[in-house]
Amino acid sequence: MNSAIGATIGLLIAIVLIIKKVSPFYGMLAGAIAGGLLSGFGIENTVGYMITGVEDITPAILRILSAGVLTGSLIVTGAAASISNAIMKKLGERFVYLALALPAMILCAVGVFVDVAVITVAPIGLMLGKKAGISRLTMLLALIGGGKCGNIISPNPNTIIAAENYGAPLPSVMGVNVAAAVAGLLITVCVILPLADRYLKKFRTDYSDINEGSGADETGLPSFAASIAGPLTAILLLALRPLFGIVIDPLVALPVGGLVGIVTARAWKRTGKSLVYGLEKMSGVAILLIGTGAIAGIITASDMKDVIINLLSGSDLGGLIMAPLSSILMSAAAASTTAGATIASASFAPTVLAAGVSSVWAAAMTNAGATVLDHLPHGSFFHASGGAAGLSIKERLRLIPFESAIGLTLTLLSVVSYVIAG
Repeated sequence: MNSAIGATIGLLIAIVLIIKKVSPFYGMLAGAIAGGLLSGFGIENTVGYMITGVEDITPAILRILSAGVLTGSLIVTGAAASISNAIMKKLGERFVYLALALPAMILCAVGVFVDVAVITVAPIGLMLGKKAGISRLTMLLALIGGGKCGNIISPNPNTIIAAENYGAPLPSVMGVNVAAAVAGLLITVCVILPLADRYLKKFRTDYSDINEGSGADETGLPSFAASIAGPLTAILLLALRPLFGIVIDPLVALPVGGLVGIVTARAWKRTGKSLVYGLEKMSGVAILLIGTGAIAGIITASDMKDVIINLLSGSDLGGLIMAPLSSILMSAAAASTTAGATIASASFAPTVLAAGVSSVWAAAMTNAGATVLDHLPHGSFFHASGGAAGLSIKERLRLIPFESAIGLTLTLLSVVSYVIAG
């Protein structure tokens, strides 16, 4: 059997298992083994390719685990809630779409997972949505859209893994997508959300379960300045490399930012709890990455990439298209931004780089592509975000076309930014 077909069947097996509620790690592990055997690699080579795939992403896993210090400090100290509350109060009902999307974007941009950002902002978002009279579905879509915009410029696992696999500096990968993120936010707020609300209003405008006191509790929250100090420290440390040539690895910069956040929030007694929370969040991602690394090893060893290269060989834009397209397809397969960016960058990095695309832009476009279909129902984000807004599965499904439109907009803007940059 052609190895591309074998690897594809293995990937499909992983998807089916994940949809059937099998642990994503075990689903991908089973898919990797099946894909290797169906590709004719034999059991010994199959295991070898899987191990090689995991070894290739080990440095990124270490950086992701260290990022848990920053994530934990933002959530446990109340810094994330403080940041979102301050922005929503400032913008209010008059700019309701921006007031909902911007806090989620900023939280993701400074290192909070998109699902955690949505859950954090949702309580006060429900209050604001009720006052502004928009659909509850639109309210959640605004949070998700803002989160996607922030995710392509964040030190989150998807960005770290894409930068690592392409051999690009993390701050540079974050930086080149800033224009796409800002433009994407404006398009989301000014075009997609108003259009979506016209359609979604007929399905759910009910906020009867939301009381005036059900918003995010501000008691004991740190000030906005104290809350933003930690992530700003991490970003400034990462920025030393492109600005002054001083290399501060994310393995150091992200934990330092987290510790600064704990100090400025005067939450020393919560240090242990912050570290535990952050490690728990990142451990799940690390385990998922081991599974994605295993299946990425099989895909890399197969001739799947050669088939795609042949399909795109008639176009001068082959390398340009391959970076985001591979990420779109792989994020759809795993319903995960991180898994999509991992499999795509691990499997197609050599080919994309050989086509003449720079490592920084290849990683940036791959990262953007991972936001197009990462919200499908066989992933955890679909259910976590729907639960945060109190939506049924049927209601949550109605958001998928609009979420995909936001992700596709970000991807196209990233590609256009690359073309303009030359």
